[in-house]
Amino acid sequence: MKHQTHSATVRVFIALAPPDDAKEELERALQPAYEAYPRMRWNRIEDWHITLAFLGELPVATVPRLRGPLADLAGIRRPLRLALRGGGHFDERVLWTGIDGDLDGLLLLASEVRALVRECGVPYEGRPLRPHLTLARARRNDTSSVPEAAAGLTGFSGRPWHAGRLHLVGSNIGRGPGPIHYRDIESWGFGSGN
Repeated sequence: MKHQTHSATVRVFIALAPPDDAKEELERALQPAYEAYPRMRWNRIEDWHITLAFLGELPVATVPRLRGPLADLAGIRRPLRLALRGGGHFDERVLWTGIDGDLDGLLLLASEVRALVRECGVPYEGRPLRPHLTLARARRNDTSSVPEAAAGLTGFSGRPWHAGRLHLVGSNIGRGPGPIHYRDIESWGFGSGN
């Protein structure tokens, strides 16, 4: 019975994903940090994403209501030209790289996604968008690794790329020592825009 209760919900977010070559470029820039801070909880490169709206824990039955409207939104949006740039941290605990490029377009897309979520009857009270890609989290009682790793990314400037798909993503909710893994529930290619 407990297993059924667990599988009746899924943790969901809507995101963009950099292409593999942009992620590999950042991964190369992170090599010194990987070697210097092996105990940090590094996100898997295949899970790197730019969250537009984090919806949290939803009933599985709610997810289909989002599919059609998200597909329609993607169909009328144009791809966004973005780049990964620099590094920083939240509260000395979360290491991130920043997003550069068409930030106005990114903020508009995020606001459209969030409005659509609410129109679909999914409660959403998210924080303002701070465009970033989360790379790692510090372990408890470690307040130096993340700021030092962020400093190592200061000069990083990735090549521009086009975000061409909108992703509806689910995650496992593992609270253990291992990383959280993400999987696309579905994704939709952007159209040509207006």
